[in-house]
Amino acid sequence: MDILASIPSPSSGEIELGPFPLRGYAVCIILGVFVAVWLGGRRWVARGGRPGTVADVAVWAVPFGLVGGRLYHVVTDYQLYFAEGRDPVDALKIWEGGLGIWGAVAFGALGAWIACRRRGIPLPAYADAVAPALAVAQAIGRWGNWFNQELYGRATDVPWAVEIDNGTHEGTFHPTFLYESLWCLGVAALVIWADRRFRLGHGRAFALYVAGYTAGRFWIEYLRIDEAHEILGLRLNNWTSLLVFLAAVAFIVVSAKRRPGREAVVEPDPDGVKPASDAETLSKDTPAKDTPADGTSGATSGKDAAPDRAADAASDAAGPSGRA
Repeated sequence: MDILASIPSPSSGEIELGPFPLRGYAVCIILGVFVAVWLGGRRWVARGGRPGTVADVAVWAVPFGLVGGRLYHVVTDYQLYFAEGRDPVDALKIWEGGLGIWGAVAFGALGAWIACRRRGIPLPAYADAVAPALAVAQAIGRWGNWFNQELYGRATDVPWAVEIDNGTHEGTFHPTFLYESLWCLGVAALVIWADRRFRLGHGRAFALYVAGYTAGRFWIEYLRIDEAHEILGLRLNNWTSLLVFLAAVAFIVVSAKRRPGREAVVEPDPDGVKPASDAETLSKDTPAKDTPADGTSGATSGKDAAPDRAADAASDAAGPSGRA
C-alpha cells in the first residue's frame, strides 16, 4: 500500500522525565482523572453542590474504578494471564495496559455510591454532574493505548493510520484509540448541550452519556483486530455495548415519565439546614397581595397598632439622641 501520511507510534511506552521515567499509559489515566474532577466539580457547583465534593467522592470512586476495570479485563481476557506459558503475576501489572471500561464504570459507581451515601448526596444527581467529565477522561485515557501500541484496528492506508511495530503486527492500522477519543469528546459536548437545553435530572444525563458512548463503542469495536471472545460472530464488547445502550435508552424514557425535571437540592447543608427549593425561594422572595415589602401584615389590628403609634410618638419627641 502507498501511504500518504500516518501517525507514528512512540518508540517507548515511557515518558522520560530525568531519572524518573513515567509510563505513558499511567500518565494518560492520571491526567484524565484530574480533568474529570475539575470539570465535574464545576458542574456540581453549578447544580447547587459544594466545592470539593466531587474530589471527595472521587477518592472512593477512582480506586474502585481502577480495580473494577482491571478485574473486567483479566476475567474477559484470562487467556493472556492464565493460559499455558503465561505468568499470572502479569495480571497485576496495570501499568502495562488493560482496563475494561465496563468494569471501571460499574465499580466506580459503587465507590461513588458509598461516598454519596456517607454525605447524604443523591447518586443520580452526582452522576449527572460528572457524566461529561467521565467522557473527557476516557478521551484522554485512550491515548495510553497509543503509547502501548495496542487496541488498534484493521490494516489501512488512510492518511491518519497509526504505525505499529510491536512484535505482533507491523504496518499501518486504523487508530481506534483516536476514533474513540474523538467520539468521547463528542459525547461530552452532547451531554453538556442536552443538559442545558432540557435540564436533565435523576440520572438521565448519565444515561445519555452511557448511550452515546456505547453507540460509538459498537462500531469502533467492530474495527479492532486484537484477540477477543466472540458470540454469534460478534465480539463480546459489541454485545455488551448493544445491551447497555438499550438499557440506557429505556432508563431515559421511563425516568422522564416517572420523575420529570431535575433535583431541586443536590447536597445537604453541612449545618443541617435544608436549602430551599426554587419554589420555596420564590414564595419567600415574592410579597403576598396586600402585604408590605418588609413582610409585615397589612391587616394590623387596632389593638396592636396603638402601642406602635405611641412608641413612634415618643421616639419623635426624644429627637436624634433617643433621649427626652
